[in-house]
Amino acid sequence: MKIGIIGSGTMGSGIAQVAATAGCKVKLFDTNQSALDKAKAALDKILSRLIEKDRIDGDEKIRIQSNISYVDDLKDLSDSDLTIEAIVENLDIKKKVFSELETYVSEHCIIASNTSSLSIASIAASLKRPERCIGIHFFNPAPLMQLVEVIPAIQTSKEVLEKSVKIISDWKKIVAVAKDTPGFIVNRVARPFYGEALRIYEEGIADFITIDESLKTLGGFKMGPFELMDFIGNDVNYTVTETVFTAFYFDPRYKPAFTQKRLAEAGYLGRKSGKGYYNYDKSGGIIIPERDYYREKDSHDKKLSQHIFDRVLVMLINEAVDALFWNIATAEAIDEAMTKGVNYPKGLLAWANEKGIDWCVSKMDELYNEYHEDRYRCSPLLRRMNIGGLRFEV
Repeated sequence: MKIGIIGSGTMGSGIAQVAATAGCKVKLFDTNQSALDKAKAALDKILSRLIEKDRIDGDEKIRIQSNISYVDDLKDLSDSDLTIEAIVENLDIKKKVFSELETYVSEHCIIASNTSSLSIASIAASLKRPERCIGIHFFNPAPLMQLVEVIPAIQTSKEVLEKSVKIISDWKKIVAVAKDTPGFIVNRVARPFYGEALRIYEEGIADFITIDESLKTLGGFKMGPFELMDFIGNDVNYTVTETVFTAFYFDPRYKPAFTQKRLAEAGYLGRKSGKGYYNYDKSGGIIIPERDYYREKDSHDKKLSQHIFDRVLVMLINEAVDALFWNIATAEAIDEAMTKGVNYPKGLLAWANEKGIDWCVSKMDELYNEYHEDRYRCSPLLRRMNIGGLRFEV
């Protein structure tokens, strides 16, 4: 199978590696030749590291590299069976690229976007044959992350959906089919992990380290929300939050935080800039700050840590339940998306079963009664299940 990848950044290069490893012939396109050279050198380094770790041998490295060619003319993708766009998250730019691409590829070519939050229907509308368009959203780093969200637009044909699911499954990825709504599954359901943590900080309840440690220690998360935002990049994370907030007609549940906006504006982007919520050394390691007022006061306060963890967790559960309520995906797909897409220690619906549906409803009502903000409204499905004494089937 012939695959065209548009954009040679980290994501595009990662997808190219995945497809090439699966035996596809890949053309990686970028208008910037230096970016292509950088992508080629980065792949060589990655594959050499895999050899050192005994994951692959020298012959496999040569095979993967030989499956990828680097091109700087969009016309070179004309023989593709599937093209995946992985460029800047700008709808107008994506539409322009898609409409041009369609003039070169065959009528049977599937045209996909790796967007993390933009409307697939809007992108598809730029094509003369929108039924061939679909969302195929990988997670970073693409070669390591198991999950891929596949998002059909309302225009997408059943055949294109089925083919896309098969292709990605053949690449040994776990597929979660999601409805074309803002953020799809992961970037929608994960919003409270960042948003509620920021809210807790802005209220002066606890500092970054205390919040991060609470989620890691009590919840088993590999990274706390502030560590993760710094890892993703505060510019990227804030843009996704703002996009989802706007796309949901300014629903207060997705409201961005001024703290993150100011960090992004200041250029404090996290690891890639050396400064974000934390400071970083030259190797990218966190420089642990001296304990501030909150840290000194709260370091041994188990009650506070439990409050932080419970508040973030119940907001995550409520968001996952609401995604199920609105038929964004199946219960199984939602839980698999969160464990395989962002490495959550448990599926959120399974976590709801474990904590108890009544506990979830009670915690949401406590928050609503305290703040009287629509942000803390309990999902109708959560209430219904509590009344019926039901559990999620995951």
